[in-house]
Amino acid sequence: MKKEPIFYCIIGVLAGSLLTLLFTTNIVNSNNYGMMQMMGIRQGIGISSMANNLDRHFIEQMIPHHEGAIEMAKLAQERSKRPEILTLADTIIKSQSQEITQMQAWYKNWYGVEVLVDSSVGMGMGRGMMQGGMMGGTTADIESLRNSTNFDEAFLQEMIPHHQMAVMMARMLLSGTNRPEMKQLGQDIITAQEKEIDQMRSWLKEWSL
Repeated sequence: MKKEPIFYCIIGVLAGSLLTLLFTTNIVNSNNYGMMQMMGIRQGIGISSMANNLDRHFIEQMIPHHEGAIEMAKLAQERSKRPEILTLADTIIKSQSQEITQMQAWYKNWYGVEVLVDSSVGMGMGRGMMQGGMMGGTTADIESLRNSTNFDEAFLQEMIPHHQMAVMMARMLLSGTNRPEMKQLGQDIITAQEKEIDQMRSWLKEWSL
């Protein structure tokens, strides 16, 4: 089951949603400020406030995205027999659970409230910045994965694009945040998940899945 065509379609959707993000979160950085000036956009708030909005929005989206990956990883612990996938699942659960806890703490400290997650988000279904981009981790994906006859292939084909979306989201964060904690989180996500993507792709080839 190849998902590349679907993934590239989602890339297009995500690219479109970036324009929405520029308006709804008022993000300005050295890369998009000129473009927004040409469009006649004038921002009435400071860059620090804009970056703050990005941080808040990112946390609200990345937590359910991580939760989707954790749900898939837990299913892999139940279904897979390959030690490589079991080890990957353990790593995903541990690392992303820690990141969720850290993001929740930052959010409470910075904004004075618990993280609010839209009920439509569910397990990985984002809106706004990531609408249509959180491939994998939805209730339907979990059930499809649970019932898959070739679990390992289905798991890798779901988790690879799911990781790719996380990497894209992290790169967007790095382009606009001013907080060193968020910069480090974004870089950690990129480093860890790009490595896991490469590993999963090599398994697909090595195992002829």
